[in-house]
Amino acid sequence: MIKINKTIKYLVLADIAFWTGWGLITPVFAIYIVENIVGGTALVVGIATAIYWILRSLLIFPIGTILDKYDGDRDDYLFLVTGNLVASLVLFGYIFAVLPWHIYLLQFFYGLGMAMSIAGWRSLFTKRIDRGKEASEWAIDDTFVSLGCGIAGLVSGWLVTKLGFSHSFLIAGSLGLLSVLVLLGLRKEITGVFNRGFHANIRDIFKK
Repeated sequence: MIKINKTIKYLVLADIAFWTGWGLITPVFAIYIVENIVGGTALVVGIATAIYWILRSLLIFPIGTILDKYDGDRDDYLFLVTGNLVASLVLFGYIFAVLPWHIYLLQFFYGLGMAMSIAGWRSLFTKRIDRGKEASEWAIDDTFVSLGCGIAGLVSGWLVTKLGFSHSFLIAGSLGLLSVLVLLGLRKEITGVFNRGFHANIRDIFKK
């Protein structure tokens, strides 16, 4: 067994919950659009996918630049929690989507949330990783996230067949929110997050 510090442990647990949730949706997302969205076609699937990946790619570097301006962990943590929350709420939004532009709008917020989440998570994980265990702790995260996504992929088709897309999105979104709750368990480990108002923290991050 490899002993890891609390911050890394909670980051891994949050990662497992979050990506397992999305693992329930990704394999059947194209089917969902074609079968449930008015005018849903392969083109709509392609546009929706492109919106997410292009927006994420355009935003993650400037967000990373903002985070690098600060030596502490507060900014990384706030972006991570906010990003996970936004991306998780997108899953609930799919339940109410009817038209292609609904999907496009949700994909916009998905890309935004993931750019914030990934930049914050990687920065915080890198800063808090145990010295001398870098490879093994990255491997722990990758192993369990991959297992979670693999099991979720296996379950996703059965879940949609038995319960429908709405219940699948509800379960996936709940797992995403669980990741946020797990991250809140780090409130004592991240200096300067909860001793002032959330909005004051956000203003401080964007001052520079």
